[in-house]
Amino acid sequence: MEGNAIPIVIMSGIAVAIIAVVTFYIVRFMRGSIKLLLPRTTFNPGDTITGSFDLVTKKPIQGNKLTVSLVGVQVTRTYENGKTRTRSHEIYRHETLVEEARAYPAGHTARHNFEIIAPDTSAPEFLNSPLGKTLTAALHLLSNRNTYLKWKVEARLDAKGADLVSSTQVSINMA
Repeated sequence: MEGNAIPIVIMSGIAVAIIAVVTFYIVRFMRGSIKLLLPRTTFNPGDTITGSFDLVTKKPIQGNKLTVSLVGVQVTRTYENGKTRTRSHEIYRHETLVEEARAYPAGHTARHNFEIIAPDTSAPEFLNSPLGKTLTAALHLLSNRNTYLKWKVEARLDAKGADLVSSTQVSINMA
């Protein structure tokens, strides 16, 4: 009987974790949604990324801030002992504030337009900034086929309780 206790405890823990994750997404869905709209998803350095997003609330939400961000994530894959491990590390985030903290009533619907500039890695002012030095170092690592950079545009209502968020992957041609 004692030998069976460990698998039962492990399975119970996994079940609780799955229920918690499902509950979180149901609660977030019941609060509302954000739908991100981008007319194009491929950009060159220095291009203006334009788009919009629709914010819909189903229940009243106390928002802390409404933002749109361009996020760069360095992804590294390693192979050890026949296993593949993937590690992600955010190396770039440019956040644009769309709205300050405010209360959103149930049934609120609004479309917000935005513009974000893709980083120009060849500009001297960018290369000399701390962020530019970090991104440049990461780009040098990208010569390794197991390391690459993923970009996404993210719209987020940072709110009390579960945030509303939507993201779309984009490509930025880094020279």
